[in-house]
Amino acid sequence: MTALRAWPMLRFEITEDPSTGVDGQRYCHAPGLGLWRACTSANGDIVVTEDQLRTLAANAKGPESFAHRVEQLLGAAWDDALEPFRRAGDGAPVTVLHRVG
Repeated sequence: MTALRAWPMLRFEITEDPSTGVDGQRYCHAPGLGLWRACTSANGDIVVTEDQLRTLAANAKGPESFAHRVEQLLGAAWDDALEPFRRAGDGAPVTVLHRVG
């Protein structure tokens, strides 16, 4: 991850699926936003911990501050920045940029 962070112009999303007894992970990076990380549940939802919610409730200066911090915890800005690049999926056309062999 450190090697990828050294290239600030990159956009990327890396996910690790959860397995028995282990939460999944999601890492996102977008220019101007930096790196964001969260744990994910079995169905891919972002997991916000009890401690994160307690800290948020204790430090929010009002409803707008609270809502803004929830958006940060959920990675909303990274989702917005990366969404145009998520169009590929099963059955989508593939463009091979370079083939070895």
